[in-house]
Amino acid sequence: MTARTRTRTLTAGDTALADFTERLFGHLPRADQRRWARVYLQGLLTTPGKKSVRRLAASVTESPTASQSLQQFINASPWEWDPARTELLRWVEERHSVRAWTIGQVCFPKRGEHSVGVHRRFDPVAGRIVNCQLGFCLFLSLDGMSVPVDWRLALPEAWVKDPVLRRRARICPEAVHQTPETLVLELVESIAARTSSAHPPVVADLSRLGNAAALIGVLGRRGHDFLVSVPPALTVRAAALAPGADHARTRGRGGTTAGEFARLGNTSHPYTAPLAGPGGRPQQQRIHSALVRVPEGESAGPGGQLIYRLFGERRPDRRGGGPVWLTNMNRHRMDDLLHLVQQAARSGAVLGSLADDFGLLDFEGRSFPGWHHHMTLMSAAYAYAVAVREHAEPGRRSA
Repeated sequence: MTARTRTRTLTAGDTALADFTERLFGHLPRADQRRWARVYLQGLLTTPGKKSVRRLAASVTESPTASQSLQQFINASPWEWDPARTELLRWVEERHSVRAWTIGQVCFPKRGEHSVGVHRRFDPVAGRIVNCQLGFCLFLSLDGMSVPVDWRLALPEAWVKDPVLRRRARICPEAVHQTPETLVLELVESIAARTSSAHPPVVADLSRLGNAAALIGVLGRRGHDFLVSVPPALTVRAAALAPGADHARTRGRGGTTAGEFARLGNTSHPYTAPLAGPGGRPQQQRIHSALVRVPEGESAGPGGQLIYRLFGERRPDRRGGGPVWLTNMNRHRMDDLLHLVQQAARSGAVLGSLADDFGLLDFEGRSFPGWHHHMTLMSAAYAYAVAVREHAEPGRRSA
């Protein structure tokens, strides 16, 4: 890591990238670490196709040993990633108003059993059991775009209880097995402690989490506004009837599923949405909502009996139910809530861009620090690319 490396420059943006790197990675104690951080960022920004360490090094440097040094920097060099993520958070907040904290979930397909945290689980996107890592990301959702700023990697119990696995993957002593719900809460609480801005709503897809009810209760009791997609089978209970509601439709239902409530509801909100219908004509989009309680969430601690608004979309071209959303922002207009729903879709699109253009799925190392180093640098590269694009095209907002 001590060899001098001459890098190919980034035309007019080279100075700006150097300043950006110094801002995020200036805490690294050695000059060579800061230099390799810039090389990795520059490689992520300019290397087409797969972002392997070898290809990143070859596209940026002229040193025959650069690949080895870059691999050392990512996988073995003991540098802290939290300070860089905090600076990235502040860098984005200085430039944009944050509309939501959006949680994304990523399945990283893997071969073999040596990558940290790898395990077999059912992937609903693939529709089958896969060998993978499971990660969670927190996005800052802005006006028209989302930027990833923090990550968590799920560690199955086998990985934290086996001293051989821990040592081999260099898992830090404080890392423990945590449920997906706990990892999501940790992401929210971590950014809440670091931001200097007002806390925006938390937007998350919890529909695949087994204990979503408990997480909902904790978020509310800790003072977070939220809008979350919940499992349709989640048990809910009618809390109140809106003025003018049809009592016959909800009478006698002491408890039922979220999907059923979203299908019937007791308040209807019509919207015209640009949905592709016959002849390309817009179709009517109808939202049904109801006020509910979540019994399982109320048992998680004091301050229960919280009332939420649950809603779901009904489309003429869809017989089955779509996503079911739950929020504690009961006084917000449905238009505002639907705008927040779009944040989840936008963050999903960003994950696709991260995979296609920024190496989300291309990390080749096996260590716990290496995974976090790669995710930190990849997030920084995406944020920088978005800033460059905005500067080149003023007024443009991208996913």
